[in-house]
Amino acid sequence: MTIENPPPRTARNGRRANPTSPSAPLAHLVGRTRYVVLLAVAAVLLVSMALFVLGAWTALLSLWHAGQAMLSGQANTADITVEFLEVVSTMLKAVVFYIIGTGFYSLFISPLNVTHALGVESLTDLETKIISIVIVLMAVTMLEHFIRWEQAQDTLLFGVTLALVVAALVLFSWQADRSKNETRRPDPGRETAQRELFEADREEGPASVGNAGGQSDSCRV
Repeated sequence: MTIENPPPRTARNGRRANPTSPSAPLAHLVGRTRYVVLLAVAAVLLVSMALFVLGAWTALLSLWHAGQAMLSGQANTADITVEFLEVVSTMLKAVVFYIIGTGFYSLFISPLNVTHALGVESLTDLETKIISIVIVLMAVTMLEHFIRWEQAQDTLLFGVTLALVVAALVLFSWQADRSKNETRRPDPGRETAQRELFEADREEGPASVGNAGGQSDSCRV
């Protein structure tokens, strides 16, 4: 027995949709413009590597200064601690640039295991990770001012300012996580688009093809 399927869908002008011709002829060209993100990725990763090298060099200098101070008997724990905190601050800045670079590459070019392991699967995730590191960086900066304790009033004002900024960042991060958890649900269309983009190297979306997912003309039972 032969069951005839309904005829293919037609376009609005009455013509039959062509499964092989995309309705957006510039989709492939426009989709390829995503590779311009590689410029940002390269620049950000170069800055990250420079900061890592600078942080390592600063750490060696701090250790050298600490050793000289201990041998001369003039070691000041406050100054040494501030120098080491400067190393931590530099490394945190390098991590921020590194996460931004790898996140951009994973979101626009091709998924990476490192970003998946860090939980960066969207721009919202990237913002959340950066905010977390920025909060730690601000806490380290505040600790440096607290250890120096040069002017109590300025330190207090600086601390209050940082507290307000941190509170705003935490509120933003909490709201973003809440919205993400509330709207989290399987999205077959997004998964299909990711597979076609990163695995099949296809720029055109499913909406730009007339009847690519349609049934055959007839099926036999």
